[in-house]
Amino acid sequence: MSIPRHIQDFLESRSVPYRHATHPQEFTAPRTAEAQHVSGQKLAKSVMVMADDRPFMAVIPAHERLDLEKFAHLLGAASVRLAEEGEFEHLFQGCELGAEPPFGSLYEVPLWLDASFEKHDTIVFNGGTHTDTIQMRLDDFKELEQPRVGRLSEIH
Repeated sequence: MSIPRHIQDFLESRSVPYRHATHPQEFTAPRTAEAQHVSGQKLAKSVMVMADDRPFMAVIPAHERLDLEKFAHLLGAASVRLAEEGEFEHLFQGCELGAEPPFGSLYEVPLWLDASFEKHDTIVFNGGTHTDTIQMRLDDFKELEQPRVGRLSEIH
């Protein structure tokens, strides 16, 4: 497979340099990190949540879990829960379910980035499929997405 065309167009139209890589099909972020020989702290997974009935995307390290209580506090939301697939799959047309890239601006979903990524120069994430990843400089990602940043995951 390859990165869906709309994602390539999105990055190219904004002149964002990135590296594309492929790997055997994997369905979990830790296994994707392993297949790509990338630290689970550098591989980002997109977690979709519903906060006060609105979708949000939380981007956290592959090996961590989203702390829903912390996230609710950061959002100032009365209720935050993991979204069900049927609540967000329509937002990510052209992507495989569970392989959504963290491009909130492309999909019109507010995006939050875990602060732990700020200690790395690069970020790696699913490229819209379970066999493709995108790597880019963290500064380029932050400039492109303008994410809100906070500590979102449980500390292990």
